[in-house]
Amino acid sequence: MAAISPPRPPSLREGGAARRGWGLLIAGALALIGCSGHESRVKDALDALDRGQPDVAVASLNDEMDLETSDQLPADMRTDDALLVLDRGTIQMQRGDWARATRDIGAADKGIELLDMSRDAADDLGKYLFSDDVGAYKAPAYEKLMINTFGIIGYLAQQKLQDAKVEGRRLAIVQKVLKDNEEDMTMLGVGSYLAGFAFEKSGSPEEALLFYEEALTHDDFASLKDPLRVLTRGEPKTPNIKDLVGDAGPLPSVAETKECDVLILVSFGRVPPKEPRRIPIGLALTLASSALSPNDHARANELAAKGLVTWVNYPALGRTRGAHGTAILSIDGRPVGLEEALDVEAEVRKAYEEAEPTIVMSAITRMITRVAVSEAAHAAGRAGDNGRNGGGTIGLLAGLAASAALTAADTPDTRSWTTLPARMEIARVRVPAGRHLLRVQARGVAKDVVIEATPGGWAFVNLTVLR
Repeated sequence: MAAISPPRPPSLREGGAARRGWGLLIAGALALIGCSGHESRVKDALDALDRGQPDVAVASLNDEMDLETSDQLPADMRTDDALLVLDRGTIQMQRGDWARATRDIGAADKGIELLDMSRDAADDLGKYLFSDDVGAYKAPAYEKLMINTFGIIGYLAQQKLQDAKVEGRRLAIVQKVLKDNEEDMTMLGVGSYLAGFAFEKSGSPEEALLFYEEALTHDDFASLKDPLRVLTRGEPKTPNIKDLVGDAGPLPSVAETKECDVLILVSFGRVPPKEPRRIPIGLALTLASSALSPNDHARANELAAKGLVTWVNYPALGRTRGAHGTAILSIDGRPVGLEEALDVEAEVRKAYEEAEPTIVMSAITRMITRVAVSEAAHAAGRAGDNGRNGGGTIGLLAGLAASAALTAADTPDTRSWTTLPARMEIARVRVPAGRHLLRVQARGVAKDVVIEATPGGWAFVNLTVLR
């Protein structure tokens, strides 16, 4: 990254225009002062979830978006409201309102994609000078993968296999884009598992096997062993499926045994939200040492030595909810084991730790820029006064105003999918045809589900607890 130099002071003739220019710059920055970050927009909703009140959480998000009901969407989804719609859709999953959940998640998916595509030079300038959250939101890889995963969950819960398959194909497209960009795809496993299930149950075994092979690339799903023995007839051909099935041989299908194939998914807790954090400049320089250029590192040290800069603001991860808990499942009163499908919280923290040096570097870069702006405003004030005695005072005031305004406007970018569950656990069992009672428990919430198992049929049960 190139070092940042202060802007050129204006000549005497251009002093008036320069002062007007700096005045507009300062006014623009002042307009941002007092604007809280994204964390303030979701605080009431998250507090309601912590109290076990998902209905109140949904109402809070509707109020934040100026919507009267959950049937409405924001007029413009190319704004950060797309994230609030995504949060609302996830909460609708906890409420069991699957139609609204899939509607919201699908709308948010399109909105966030448009936000990503709409980023331009103005966004970059705003992030460079004012604040990280000025520009359009760019979703991290794990959020892109999980949006389609949750879309599949919602459609499976509604028994809509064709829609679930569409989400599965979208997931495959996202996977290809991320792979081409060499981004982390660890969180693809559970989505590929669910997509494989959708294709399997819709009578597309070959496509199902492709998704299952991909799922096993990212995690060892023991619950897939028996279904794969059925699909491969005991003769697996791809590496990961071979490793799982081994020499176990074929297994009769549920159609042959007159049983029902039941898939249970439990999602609980919440990933750590992003929150504003203020740290000393010395610690910031240490955190950003691998990303900061030598020139900017030296410039920041110089400013710190002069006492011009003492603190740096940046977005950090907050506290996780329920990351270390486990879920409990019973069928007709008999305990059934669940396996970990995904430690979402761990993947979120890993992604953040990899990005943290760059995040802190951006904060330091803005700090250096603010000082450069202050110095230039000071020079413009002096030059614009045509050397009269008050020129120094005007320049000093202009410099202080510019620095103070830009510092106050520096709001750390705390935007994220705040209701994304921290953990996901999965089970897959065969049950005899007939009525069965499933009880699923997580984070102090229990859900009883009665299924009518049909011979050769399937069922999907989901519990989402966002606290």
